[in-house]
Amino acid sequence: MVKTILHGVIIGIANIIPGVSGGTMMVSMGIYDKIIHCITHLFKEFKKSVLYLLPIAIGMGIAIIASSFGLEYLFANFPVQTNLLFIGLVIGGLPAIWKRVQSVKKEKNCKVHTGHILVGIAFCALVIFLAAIGEKEGAAANMSFTFVNVLKLFGVGIIASATMVIPGVSGSMMLLLLGYYNPIIAEISDFFRALTAFDMNGILSGCGVLIPFGIGVIFGIFAIAKLVEILFVKCPLYVYLAIIGLIAASPVAIILMGSYPALNVVNVLTGLVCLAAGVVVAMKLGEK
Repeated sequence: MVKTILHGVIIGIANIIPGVSGGTMMVSMGIYDKIIHCITHLFKEFKKSVLYLLPIAIGMGIAIIASSFGLEYLFANFPVQTNLLFIGLVIGGLPAIWKRVQSVKKEKNCKVHTGHILVGIAFCALVIFLAAIGEKEGAAANMSFTFVNVLKLFGVGIIASATMVIPGVSGSMMLLLLGYYNPIIAEISDFFRALTAFDMNGILSGCGVLIPFGIGVIFGIFAIAKLVEILFVKCPLYVYLAIIGLIAASPVAIILMGSYPALNVVNVLTGLVCLAAGVVVAMKLGEK
């Protein structure tokens, strides 16, 4: 239970940070296939799926609330260490996904060929390209409560959640490109401040933004999870090589999306410790 909540915390934090993928963290911790299965079989295996997904959802909720208040501090004061920690979490998951590739090869009696490799390279290049053009946020989104904006928030929620589920693609990076990242983070912070202060105007204002966005997120997660499940059945090696390409690009995306002070010996040494810690944590959380 505690371990599953920790899985959710890491996924939630990853989804907040531009350049870091929640889907990548799921793969790194060896729970991606299981989460996809539970989402797509939620109603057929309701009790089993809920018992597994609920602790993850709790962990994600804790992370998103905490991150909306405190994550900026870590990136402002310890950017090198924080980014290298997440790079370590990404790297630590690669052995597990490669083992899965070997398992699929044995099960299907097939080999990795040039087409698989080209798919991996293509998806790797896509993530690096998105990170390279996503260094600056687009025009700030209009968050006023209108019918058009509600529809926009629903659509943005679908896009963000779909990319959150895909390993290597950062949902927060997509929000950044669409101009909704900072406004959404601000709305989450303002909503919980209003909630603790019993400020009804602030609560209603937050609901007007977060409810349509949240509905879009839920819709997008179910839609993309079903698509991913179908692809795993039809062409598993292509999917796994695509995932490896996406994950391999993630450290580059994290570096491109981050901002760093001048490096010194302390930053480098503590950063390397965080990198190693990230690798160890990912491998431990990925153990069955």
